[in-house]
Amino acid sequence: MSEVSGDVDYAALFDAVPTPLSVLDRDLVFVEANQAYLEITGRSHGELIGRHLFDVFPANPDDPNADGPRNLLASFRRVLETGKPDTMILQRYDIPRPGAGGGYEERYWSPVNTPVLGEDGSVRLIVNRVEDATAYVRDSLARPSSLSGAGDGLRAVAGKIAEAELYARARELYEHNERLRQAHAREHEVALTLQRAMLPTHMPLERRNAAVRYRPAQGSLNVCGDWYDMINLSEDRFAVAVGDVVGRGLEAASVMGQLRSALSAAMRVADGPAQALYGLDLYARSLDGALATTAVKLDIDTHTHTLTYSSAGHLPPMLCHPDGFTELLDQATDVPLAARSRPSHRPQAITTYVPGSTLVLYTDGLVERREESIDVGLKRLSESLTRHRDLGPEEIADNLLEDLGMNRGTADDAALVVIKL
Repeated sequence: MSEVSGDVDYAALFDAVPTPLSVLDRDLVFVEANQAYLEITGRSHGELIGRHLFDVFPANPDDPNADGPRNLLASFRRVLETGKPDTMILQRYDIPRPGAGGGYEERYWSPVNTPVLGEDGSVRLIVNRVEDATAYVRDSLARPSSLSGAGDGLRAVAGKIAEAELYARARELYEHNERLRQAHAREHEVALTLQRAMLPTHMPLERRNAAVRYRPAQGSLNVCGDWYDMINLSEDRFAVAVGDVVGRGLEAASVMGQLRSALSAAMRVADGPAQALYGLDLYARSLDGALATTAVKLDIDTHTHTLTYSSAGHLPPMLCHPDGFTELLDQATDVPLAARSRPSHRPQAITTYVPGSTLVLYTDGLVERREESIDVGLKRLSESLTRHRDLGPEEIADNLLEDLGMNRGTADDAALVVIKL
């Protein structure tokens, strides 16, 4: 572990945490353990580090029905497969007594296993947190005071009843949590399916030398409301738009579908991007969940080599010229949809381009990261676009996603449109 970072000694902090913690690699070999873990297991640091968990704590050979080790291994596998924490129900897991005396000590544990993810989103380490519930279980088994004068046989029966009750309550809690996880997973899948169904599949991509990419958010219920669209206006003109609905889950996906359809219709009849966004703003005011949605729309004229654009609070499109110079199309940016108390007309700007230039539209999930300024992400996009500008749109799109870390998963959706002009 890193000893010191800034003014914080993280090694000392980890060791001082009163909750028993150990750190395992993907092969379930001990990497680290704090003092509380050493004390509760009766092991020294040297007896753990570098050794496999089940070599240090093998199953009790005198208890052929012991399922604690098997359940713990299943939990670790779930963490490795899903990349998500796994909370286990109360487990009986006897451990060897320390020292030369031998034998096993009856122990009850309440474990939680949490993944530590690498930059690529894969599980690199697992933090195993355990609470020793042995004293509580033993107290529960001995609790029936009304049987204090009864024989050993009756007390043993009462103890078994108490043990069965304890396990029943623990399993009931576990099954309830499992149902919640399954419900969240189902909602995530429904939202993702709905979102993909509402994104356009028949677009003039090859004719317009364009490529699109969509990357959903990583993790349950992180489906958001990003969208893209492209339509032909005439032989020499076509329109493209991207947008982002505030919020997550089914509601955001539903709002996204309605706004995308409305803008797609407006793009076909409006006299330019500003008028299309004005019409979309009027519609958004009547739609729950559409407040503060951002969108940008461009009309591209391949005969006059002009770009006409308007933005409702969205990140500016990026234009990369054949010589590698990049610029942001930010001269017609206004507030997000339905943000004003009354609708007003939107600004519009026109710029020219040189054939061979590359136009990129995107949502904030591509460039925004919690730990850094948005300018850092925009600079990263600009540098990547400059490096790959001579490639085709499909190759450019793939390289942009890779350079900006989208293939490793992010906490937000991202839509990307790349057009070779």
